[in-house]
Amino acid sequence: MADRYTLRLPALEIRQGSRRIYCFAVDGKKMHGFAAVSRIHRDEEKNLQGYQRPEVLSHIRAIRRYLESDGAMLPNAIVLAFDRRVEFVSHGPTGSVDYAVPGELVIPVDETQSDDEKPAWLVDGQQRSAAIRDADLAEFPVAAVGFIADGPAEQRSQFILVNSTKPLPKGLIHELLPETAGHLPPSYVRRRLPAKLMTRMNIDPEGPFYGKIASPTAPDGYIKDNSILKMLEHSIFEGALFQYRNPVDGSGDVDRMLLHLRSYWKLVQQTFPDAWRKPPRNSRLTHGVGIQAMGFVMDELTEDMPAEGVKCERVRAALQSLEPHVAWTSGTWKFGEGDERKWNGLQNTPSDVHLLHAHLKKVIRRAGVRI
Repeated sequence: MADRYTLRLPALEIRQGSRRIYCFAVDGKKMHGFAAVSRIHRDEEKNLQGYQRPEVLSHIRAIRRYLESDGAMLPNAIVLAFDRRVEFVSHGPTGSVDYAVPGELVIPVDETQSDDEKPAWLVDGQQRSAAIRDADLAEFPVAAVGFIADGPAEQRSQFILVNSTKPLPKGLIHELLPETAGHLPPSYVRRRLPAKLMTRMNIDPEGPFYGKIASPTAPDGYIKDNSILKMLEHSIFEGALFQYRNPVDGSGDVDRMLLHLRSYWKLVQQTFPDAWRKPPRNSRLTHGVGIQAMGFVMDELTEDMPAEGVKCERVRAALQSLEPHVAWTSGTWKFGEGDERKWNGLQNTPSDVHLLHAHLKKVIRRAGVRI
């Protein structure tokens, strides 16, 4: 059938350690017959699927106009991840080096397949490939580099690494990190566990953060993901969640961490329900300054508590003691004699986070609660 065929493309197999990559050329007009863009979303069970952000239409239109002009050239290679249906047929080593072998990539094409059934995924170059697809051109060959991936986790890891020097949205990286495999830069490795916790908090229907943390798959969330990550990172490495962490390999008991967080922040939600349901522009509780300061309070109040004991009268009493002394949504913060701020005068800066934390800590101590 015309919509089912095999592409045989001249290619060069290059050995990089134990891995192989394939350099080849392909008509960009044919690429979408076998390659799909893996859009990031969550399925009905809240599992992460895909890794690519939506197409940027203005960017695609600009590339398309360029492609339709005289002398257009796209020298940068498009990066593709193949599954095991794609094969490399070697023509045997030639020349003076053994790390590069000429041959053919054999790619099965079935244009009737849905995107999730295709044998290749675009890791880098989705805007360029979309522009070629839409351009008024009969053909447009492009350079491409492919590798055979072990699964979606490796695809996500490669996607982050390929884009690590570009302005990839931080929210996209944070949501992808928990579902990646393989080597990542140290800064990403440190944030993988906090990012995993944040994701679990955002999809936990019993938790106070359910759907409230802004992310690519929760666009209606109003709490900034970076504020949550800072709070979690401090607690995991220096605070109440440290007790559940494995300091050898950096892993942790995510379920007990989640229970600890759910118990504490549920009490926060119950103590300040009006401030909790408002976005940061209307509430300093859901603002970065409030999330971080209340996170420090969690660390000091519950550092020696097991997860099962966090939802207790001592923690509840400490939070209730704050009620007359906070100005989450209106009024004035009274930090001391001559030091007052309008309710929204606090900003998400280290100095203001420290100021608010010190104020909350002092109030709780005055109420007789050990902290």
